[in-house]
Amino acid sequence: MGVKTMLPSYELGFYALVVTSAVAYSSSGIFEASRDSMNRKAFRDGIKPGWHYFGRKMDVADFEWMMWFTSFRNVIIFALSGHVLFGKICSMTVPQHRAVVYMLYGVLAVLGSMGLVYLMIILSHCLVLYSVALAKQKWLCYVAGLCCLASFKVEPFSSWQSGFVTGAFDLQDILFYGGSSFTIMRCMSFALESSERKEGIYSIFDLLKYNFYLPFFFFGPVMTFDQFHAQVSTRELRRKDDEMRNIRVHALLHVGAIIAVDIFFHFFYILTLPSDLKFVNRLSDWSLAGLAYSNLVYDWVKAAVMFGVINTIARLDHLDPPQPPKCITMLYVFAETHFDRGINDWLCKYVYDHIGENHDNIMKELVATIATFAVTTLWLGPCEIVYIWSVFNCFGLNFELWVQKFFQQEPFAKLEAKMSAAMSRRIRAVFGAANFWAIILYNILALNSLEFALLVTKRLLLTGFPVSTLSIWFITYCGVQLIKERERILAIEEEKCDKAKVE
Repeated sequence: MGVKTMLPSYELGFYALVVTSAVAYSSSGIFEASRDSMNRKAFRDGIKPGWHYFGRKMDVADFEWMMWFTSFRNVIIFALSGHVLFGKICSMTVPQHRAVVYMLYGVLAVLGSMGLVYLMIILSHCLVLYSVALAKQKWLCYVAGLCCLASFKVEPFSSWQSGFVTGAFDLQDILFYGGSSFTIMRCMSFALESSERKEGIYSIFDLLKYNFYLPFFFFGPVMTFDQFHAQVSTRELRRKDDEMRNIRVHALLHVGAIIAVDIFFHFFYILTLPSDLKFVNRLSDWSLAGLAYSNLVYDWVKAAVMFGVINTIARLDHLDPPQPPKCITMLYVFAETHFDRGINDWLCKYVYDHIGENHDNIMKELVATIATFAVTTLWLGPCEIVYIWSVFNCFGLNFELWVQKFFQQEPFAKLEAKMSAAMSRRIRAVFGAANFWAIILYNILALNSLEFALLVTKRLLLTGFPVSTLSIWFITYCGVQLIKERERILAIEEEKCDKAKVE
C-alpha cells in the first residue's frame, strides 16, 4: 500500500500519548539508576567530577566525545579556522585555484600534526592506487584498494606501518588510522571513477586535491571522487537563496546539540551503566529497553554532530557533502541503517548497488549484502565483535527481502488487496516494530558489548515474556506509526514541490 495512506487524527494522537508516556517512564528509571550509581566503585573510571553545584558527576565513558571536546578541541578549532580563512580568501580572489589551496593547506596540516614519515606513507598508497588506475581494470582497483586497506587493519602490516611514525601524543593512533583508512577509500573511489572514464585518466594532481581536503581527511565523511571533482572544479561560485542563513542555523543547532549532550551526560549515565551487568540486571525491563535504545540515539547524535560540523565547513567551501545519518528514531528498515552516510554512499555505489542492481532478486541481494558487509568488516577492523555485528546485520537486510517476497505470494497478496489502506498500514507497522528492535539489538553489539546485547535480548524476549515483550512491542508499533505519518507528510510535500517545479 502507498506511503500516503492516512490514519484518523485521534488514533495518531493516542499513539503519540503512548510513546511519550513510555519514554518518560523509561527515562525516570534510567535517571534513578544513574543517581543511585553515581558513587559506585565499579563506575569510578566512567564517571568523573562534573557540576558540583548541582551535585552531579559526568559520564565520560565515550573516549571519542571526550577527545573532541578536551584534548583535540583547540586543534580542531585552530586547523578548521585556518582552512576557512584561506578558503575564503582564495574563493574571493582566485576561485579557479581554490582546490589547489585546499590541497596545500591540507598537506601542511597533515605534515605539522603527524610528521613527514606519515605523509610519505599516505603519498605512497596514493601513488600505488593511481598506478593501478592507469590499467583501467575495475577488478584490479578493488583488489589493490582492499589490500591497501587491509595493510592498515590487519596485523602485522598495521603495526609495521604505524611503527614508522616517530614521536608520541594522545591522538597519534586516532589520526593515523583515521587518515589512512579514509585515504584508501578515497583512492579507491578515484581509481574506480578513472577506470570508467571513456577518454584518458584523471591526473595524480586531481587525486591529491581530492585526498588532502582537510575537513574530510582524518574523520570523513567520504565524498565520492566524481562528486568532489565536479563541485570543486566549478569556477562560478554562487550561493543559493538563504544558503548562508541555513549554514548559520545548522551551526547553531550543532552547538545546541553539544550543550544538550553535555547536560544529558550529567543526569543519564547511559554509557557507563552497561559496563556493570550485575547492576544493569537489577533494572526494570522498561529501563533496560530504554538504555539500549538511548545508546543508539546517542551514537547517532555523536555522528550527526561530528559530520555536521565538518559538513558546515564544506558548505562554506561551496561543496555539497554527504548528509548526516538518518536518526535511529526514524528507522525501522535495515536498508536505511547507517551511522556514516559517506561510507554508506560509497558502499552502495561501488559494491551494494553494483552487485544487487535493483535489489529484487534474492540471490543477487544475498551476494551484494555479503560483499558489502565483507568490505565493511575490513573497514571497521576484523575482530570477533565486528564479525558478529556484520553477520546479524547482513541477515537482517536479507530477511527483509525474504519476508517481502513471501508476502507478495498468494494468498497474502490477495488478502492485502481486499484490505483497506489504513488496515494494511497497521499490519505493516506491526512487522516494522519487530524490525525496529532487531535493528537496536543487532547494533548494540558494536556500540556496547556482546554480553549487554545478550542480556537485553534475554530480558525482552524470554524473561519478560509475555507482559514486557508485548507491551514494548505495542509501544514500538505506536512509534512506527508516527514515523510512517512523518514519511506520509514528507511525501506529500515533496510531491507539491515537484508539481511546482513542473509548472
